[in-house]
This record gives sequence, structure tokens and C-alpha cells, in this order.
Amino acid sequence: MLSHYYTVKTTGEHEIVIEKSRFIAQISRAETEEEAQEFIQTIKKKHWNATHNCSAYLIGENDQIQKANDDGEPSGTAGVPILEVLKKRNLKDTVVVVTRYFGGIKLGAGGLIRAYGKSTSEGLNTVGVVERRLVQIMHVKVDYTWLGKLEKELRASVYPIKEIHYLDTVEIEVYVDEDKVQVFTDWMVELTNGQGQIEGGDQVYLEEDYVK
Repeated sequence: MLSHYYTVKTTGEHEIVIEKSRFIAQISRAETEEEAQEFIQTIKKKHWNATHNCSAYLIGENDQIQKANDDGEPSGTAGVPILEVLKKRNLKDTVVVVTRYFGGIKLGAGGLIRAYGKSTSEGLNTVGVVERRLVQIMHVKVDYTWLGKLEKELRASVYPIKEIHYLDTVEIEVYVDEDKVQVFTDWMVELTNGQGQIEGGDQVYLEEDYVK
């Protein structure tokens, strides 16, 4: 599993007009090729009367699945520019469909490349990008007398609290970066004078908005 990677925040769309042609970028996260194809087909049904529904997607830890489709535009002027924007942004598990309603003015190969690239780029800015960081959920069990101190220290730290369970003892679930597990464990032992029970749990990805 990757220690971190970037992908789109949510599903969304953004429209621009270039020389009277409408370009609508529709963007979604897709973790499999099947999900990407399903999204593309959904958009094609929605915009069945569009001049073109061009698409591209980039999937897998090592970008092992890459596809670009010009959908009738001159070869290399639509799908590839979309894909290149995804690569430039270092995005993974992302699918984009740019729908074009022709406005009567031909753009030429260079114009099309710029139009599809711009549509994709602005669409990504609108939808937003997140960084997914691999973390481990650490379980800290302590007596209630330690709760106030631990919660205060944790909320002032770099370790986000996932949840607090109020049982016979208190159990605090905390997100900890993989490379900081030992540091976190030592810190908890120090804060509780060795009276806490600290155990590692599941690995998950924590998402945070990414701003350049």
C-alpha cells in the first residue's frame, strides 16, 4: 500500500465555453476499471445528444491502468490531453469525461488540445483534490483519571482523534502515521506513566484537502 497519494475529493462537474462550444468536465473517483467505465457510460447516457464525450482515467498504485478516448475528435486531441492533466497533477484512481457540444467554430488540433486540457484542469480545481495518507488506528485504553490529560494533549498534537469509547475504561482511537507509531507509543507510555494499554489496529487512509 502506498504511504500517500492524491485523488479527487468528490464527484462533480464544471462547464466552460470556448468559441461557442460547451465543454463540460465531469469527474469522479474510480478505484477499478469497471467503476471508471460505468461512470463514462452514465455520462454518455446523460449527454446522449452531445457532439463528443471524450474520456480518460488513471487507476492503480503504479498507474498501471491508463486509458484515453477521443470519441470522434481528431486522434490525440481530447483523451490524451485529459490524461496528461491527471498525470501532471499526480492523481490516482480518477476518471474524467469531457462532454462537448459543438458551437459551430472549429478549433483546430492545437485549440482542441488546449480546450480539453483547460476543461479538465478547471474541473479538477472545482471538484478539489485530497491527499490520502496511510495511517494506523492506535487504541489507547486508560483509567478515567487519565482522560482529561490525554485528550488535552492529543487535541494539541498532530495525531487526530478518531473516536473515544466510554466503557469500563476509556478507549481512545487515534490516527497515527505508519512511521510515527513507535514515537506515538513511547509518548503515550510517558504520559500515562506506563499505566495505559496501547495497541495497534487497522491500517486505513486518512483524507485531507490538498492545496498547492
